[in-house]
Amino acid sequence: MTNSNHEFWSRAGEEFQQNLAKSWGQAMQTFQTMDLGGILPGAEKAATPLTFSQEKLKAIQAAYLEEATALWNHGLEAKHEIKDRRFSSDAWTGNPMAAFTAGAYLLNAKTMMGLAEAVEADEHTQNKIKFAVEQWVAASAPSNFLAFNAEAQKKAIETKGESLAKGIQNLLHDMQQGHLSMTDESKFVVGENVATTEGAVVFENEYFQLIEYKPLTAKVYEKPFLLVPPCINKFYILDLQPSNSFIRYAVSQGHRTFVVSWRNPDESMAQKSWDDYIENAAIQAIAQVQDITGAKQINALGFCVGGTILSNALAVLAARGEKPVASATFLTTLIDFSDTGVLDV
Repeated sequence: MTNSNHEFWSRAGEEFQQNLAKSWGQAMQTFQTMDLGGILPGAEKAATPLTFSQEKLKAIQAAYLEEATALWNHGLEAKHEIKDRRFSSDAWTGNPMAAFTAGAYLLNAKTMMGLAEAVEADEHTQNKIKFAVEQWVAASAPSNFLAFNAEAQKKAIETKGESLAKGIQNLLHDMQQGHLSMTDESKFVVGENVATTEGAVVFENEYFQLIEYKPLTAKVYEKPFLLVPPCINKFYILDLQPSNSFIRYAVSQGHRTFVVSWRNPDESMAQKSWDDYIENAAIQAIAQVQDITGAKQINALGFCVGGTILSNALAVLAARGEKPVASATFLTTLIDFSDTGVLDV
């Protein structure tokens, strides 16, 4: 840089520090006087302003002013090191303006989360505040906006706008189908390249279909095997490809395997309750497997919320003095809801 540029940058840096200190005070005043209803949908308005741990607040302020000044002083460096993977490409690190934008965002994000943790409140309220701030911080990342996303801008230039055209096409397609696409859904066909293990529906009602799989061994175990997957997924979450299919593996090991395939509920099921799903789905599926195979007891596996449904069904059956399940396995299943972590927010 020339001397005139250095002088300009130095004067601008001094003004930046002065404005930064002033802006910090204004931001803190706004933050302290906001009510919970402003950041937490459905929350009641706070009777008093938010209060902060003064010790934490001073430390956060000092760190922010120091790091913001350092960020400004390094603003014209040709190459920046950014550890956050969202901004790790050369499009961000090799562009001083983009790198400064990313650095400023990361500093502000860290500071906002620090302020949320410094709020003096009961644990439940503090968790709500941290959750709300975390969502806002993630949503406001410059990588989420074309006007600030250096990587997307670079791609648009390299493709002469083709990437933008494809993006708009994807947007219109998602709007038409009513949900966001994570991949090209047309590439997957049930029975061809997903859910390839051979089976047939042997029972159905308004809650589910029961699928039995064709044995792959000359003999099968005496006790059949029932799988209860989560009702927020399709049954083939356990039967994607032959190489990673849990269902195919179970069948190949000699288990006579059944799986619950949940029906998509419509308006006719609006009044159905959790108890209805326990009685008419989980318990019904167990009874059907017993009836079809003639087995007095079966083995069962519940996955995610399917495991929660299965565990509840077993508790109901036990209360009735029935024990139709010899062994039950649960994968990523929440059973104790006294502390649900982020779900409790």
